[in-house]
Amino acid sequence: MERHEIEAFLTLAEELHFRRTSERLGLAQGRVSQTIQKLERRIGAPLFERTSRKVALTRVGEKLRDGLLPAYQQIQRALAEAKAAARTTREVLRVGYSSPMAAELVLKAADHLTAQHAFLDVQIQEIQLCDPFGPLRSGQVHLQVTELPVDEPDLTVGPVLMAEDRRLLIHHEHPLTRAAVLTIEDLADTTLITFAGATPASWQDYHFPRWTPSGRPIPHLVARYWQEALPMVGAGRGVTFASARAEQYHTRPDTVWLPFPELPRIEYAAIWPRTGDTPHVQAFLRTVGKVAAGLPLPG
Repeated sequence: MERHEIEAFLTLAEELHFRRTSERLGLAQGRVSQTIQKLERRIGAPLFERTSRKVALTRVGEKLRDGLLPAYQQIQRALAEAKAAARTTREVLRVGYSSPMAAELVLKAADHLTAQHAFLDVQIQEIQLCDPFGPLRSGQVHLQVTELPVDEPDLTVGPVLMAEDRRLLIHHEHPLTRAAVLTIEDLADTTLITFAGATPASWQDYHFPRWTPSGRPIPHLVARYWQEALPMVGAGRGVTFASARAEQYHTRPDTVWLPFPELPRIEYAAIWPRTGDTPHVQAFLRTVGKVAAGLPLPG
């Protein structure tokens, strides 16, 4: 007997209803009937009594059910135990991301890599800007895709995977929304919302300047998380920067996203510990690089 014949027979023997059996198996009702009829011809006797009101097992059907069911259940248990054992022996690659745009790349690469490597489990998690390298250094993740610049002696930086135009998030009634072009000098007339925590000073200065080119100070207001900065902008307490594509994830009626060409585009790259250059890390880097470049992935 084929496995699908055994499953069709045992399911019908339990349900005693062709429609419910077809729904459980995900098959057309006619396909279930054909399978049972083929099985009855092979055995040489009816397995079910069928009337317009009910379906019941015949004596031969009961005998077949009683003989097949213990063996089938044992097979199912063996398969479940094998799958459980496989999960405990799978290797794990943990990948971090710092923004929804980076998450898109990471998810696509992870899906492809796990499809190609049956014994590799790629797990992903968000990295907060208040501690951009802590999870990497503690081993919570093996690599991550994050905003540049990264200039840390213990970390390796891969090629730029994508670059996004920069936008200034500002309250919709702020006077600067009427400016033809925004400049760094304009920031002296606002409060720039930055991020606290373990973010390096070089990274902060790159993304959130403290002085205008003419030497005017730019007031800063600190938020711990990106999710805190958005309502602060919406309340008119300050402005902040984000990549242009982030607008599709974080649109608010009280906030507008204005082009800011004076500062460079926001670049994203993979980073990983210099001591953590493993084959799985390299496999992920190759895959995410192809995803970012739009290149075909091997089937």
